[in-house]
Amino acid sequence: MAITVTKFRDVADGLQEGQFQIGDRAAVASLTDLDPVYRQLLDEPITAIVSVTGKTGLSNLTPVWFDYEGDTVLLNLATHRKKSEWLRLNPHATFCLMNPANAYHWLSIKTTVTREVSEDDPQEGQRVTAQLDKIWTKYTGQPGPYQLRDPGRDERRVLFELGVDTIATFGRP
Repeated sequence: MAITVTKFRDVADGLQEGQFQIGDRAAVASLTDLDPVYRQLLDEPITAIVSVTGKTGLSNLTPVWFDYEGDTVLLNLATHRKKSEWLRLNPHATFCLMNPANAYHWLSIKTTVTREVSEDDPQEGQRVTAQLDKIWTKYTGQPGPYQLRDPGRDERRVLFELGVDTIATFGRP
């Protein structure tokens, strides 16, 4: 299934008519097919801001570590956190990754939860832990295992797999 990429008109080359409006649209088969200018935002350790809808119906924004496989976004959360509950109630999330060196170079990904895997799952639970260790290394530069589990509880993790609905891009590095 193709993913629609909306390319906003940016100001990387100076002012232009229709700037900040939608320019072209294209399609990609997966996140790995994105233009390298935007894929770098996915591959580098750039903290994403994720938006999920809470019980009040309002958007909740949280910084998260970002990971993906092909056309699937991976969100690894502690089961006791509200985001886990909210994603189960409303299975949509939007991720924004902004270049820390240039706020006019960003990528937005709208997603829908397609699957949830518990760390306690006898067949796939190890995958959840391994993915957590992978993003720990990506974002901290330290080898696994993940070192931020809450010491006051038996913290369990869940891996949400999210299908990409649409992508919006803006600017260049």
